[in-house]
Amino acid sequence: MSKKLSSNIKLGIFVLSGLVFLILLLYMIGKNQNIFGSSFELKAEFRNVQGLRAGDNIRYSGIQAGTVKKINMLNDTTIEVVMLIDQKMKKYIRKTAVASIGTDGLMGNKLVNITPAEAYGEPVSDGDMIRSGKAFDIGEMLQTLSNTNDDVAEIASQLKKTVERINNSTAAWKILNDESLPQNIRSSVEQVRSATGKANEMVSTLNELIADVKSGKGSLGAILTDSSLVKNLNEAILKIRSVGEDADSLSAELSRMTQQIHTEVTDGKGPVTALLKDPAMTQNIKESLDNIQKGTDGFNDIMNAIKKSFLFRGYFKKLDKQKQRDSQ
Repeated sequence: MSKKLSSNIKLGIFVLSGLVFLILLLYMIGKNQNIFGSSFELKAEFRNVQGLRAGDNIRYSGIQAGTVKKINMLNDTTIEVVMLIDQKMKKYIRKTAVASIGTDGLMGNKLVNITPAEAYGEPVSDGDMIRSGKAFDIGEMLQTLSNTNDDVAEIASQLKKTVERINNSTAAWKILNDESLPQNIRSSVEQVRSATGKANEMVSTLNELIADVKSGKGSLGAILTDSSLVKNLNEAILKIRSVGEDADSLSAELSRMTQQIHTEVTDGKGPVTALLKDPAMTQNIKESLDNIQKGTDGFNDIMNAIKKSFLFRGYFKKLDKQKQRDSQ
């Protein structure tokens, strides 16, 4: 009897031990702990963990790297996430890595994504704090999709109104039903193409002209490239400027002389002033000229009488014959 009781006690202890081990195993599996391997801790701080819980997965570059150990509320704006990372991942994770909260699929459980940074850093140590990045928020994405959906609905409504206005517009349908419209459009396109070709030819010709000018061809090229011609032009400009200055001085001198003559004529005491202003002297000069004219007329009459006189008639005939021979 005692032997059977002892066996039952041993069996009960064995079964109880197995149950305890199974419970512990299920608990460890439920917590997703590394049962047969070592691990270390990393920390990251977030403003919003978006429903992240202890036991959620941690991935490094898409590879399963550990689980969330616990979440601590430090203050009203900072939440600390303690991560339990497999020891084998320690040599790959750098202190410059960035932790962010994501989702396993579109609507799956939350997880922590650790992504390596481009900058080089030292490997992490147990208990290090790594940087945190902005989390991917499904709610924000859905809100953005909702706003986009509203915009698309508004665009569809406006497009519907536009189509209805086109359907009710006789002018639009008249244009669309015009059989000559394609031909006119085709003709316009051909004209535009022709104009474009001519414009290209003009541009090409202009480029050639510019190239010739740069190489010194033609009159314009010679002017722009010939240094001696530029020098001659500068000298000509200087001479023209000098002539202009001389003309200015000559004009000033003529003005001065004209002013002086005007002064002499107006206020002077010479014969010119007397001739122009004294009426008695003018009358005397006129009478003298008349007397000279009368004397000249009398002298001509005397000469004509001498020519007709028999004493001098032969002499004047000889003079006339001599003049005729000289003229021949």
